[in-house]
Amino acid sequence: MDITAPTIMLTLIWGLAIGCIYILLATGLNIIFGVMKLVNFAHGQLLMISAYLSWTISVSAGLNAYAAILVSMVIVAFIGILVERLTFRRVLGTDKLNEIFVSLGLIYIFENIAMLIWGTNSLQIPSPLSGLNLYFSGVSITYDRVVAVFVVIAALIAFGLLIKKTKIGLAMRATSQIKNTAMLMGINVEKIYMITFALGAALAAVAGGLYGIIFSFNYQVGAMPTIIAFAIIILGGLGSIKGAIVGGLLYGITEQLATLFINGTWGSAVAFALLIVVLIIRPHGIFGEKGE
Repeated sequence: MDITAPTIMLTLIWGLAIGCIYILLATGLNIIFGVMKLVNFAHGQLLMISAYLSWTISVSAGLNAYAAILVSMVIVAFIGILVERLTFRRVLGTDKLNEIFVSLGLIYIFENIAMLIWGTNSLQIPSPLSGLNLYFSGVSITYDRVVAVFVVIAALIAFGLLIKKTKIGLAMRATSQIKNTAMLMGINVEKIYMITFALGAALAAVAGGLYGIIFSFNYQVGAMPTIIAFAIIILGGLGSIKGAIVGGLLYGITEQLATLFINGTWGSAVAFALLIVVLIIRPHGIFGEKGE
């Protein structure tokens, strides 16, 4: 393959786009861990459910794919509330193994429900921007990838404003720091947990919709993005939102560059090798635990 400057630029743009999707998933996981101290291995299944819902809404109702993501975001946030109230709330604060087994059980439940409803064939959300490309310095990039980057930026800005500028955000930060003190100050911690999980689910839903527009997917699509999201969290630092952003960009770009220069099968391997190197140098990640 002839590797030219435009090809490298295109690869960097691809890495930026996929990295942004990973960022949303990792940010949702990070906020849940930061506030609830909960490790949810079924978070990627929310991405998968959102992709299917966005596809269904877009195809069945004829709704614009990006508008369908907004609808699926609300539905998945509600699913997140049900999951938190009916499962994780019962085991939160007990042995971590209980949380792990619940999340592993949810993986199989969500995947089997998706398989029963939508089948096993791969699908892709029809985009109104399909076939349209942006040309810059000899590089052609699909509009959908460009839009994905801006959607993620908008979602992160909205998320940041909610955390920094609202009473709910203040309560979430207080709960994440010292739960017992937050309770003494009159904060309803159980309500904050519910809102936190719904918010994390909503971010996963946006990631799922964007993923389904750019890539084809099936009922098993949630597994690898979950592993990558956890890798990004560890790379950036547990509980650090800016760490999730930097880690997601590093992972996405490294994965795509490795695919270009070495081989398609080496993308994830090289990206995870980067994770190992960073952890050897900085065991708590780039920004350290809770390096907000």
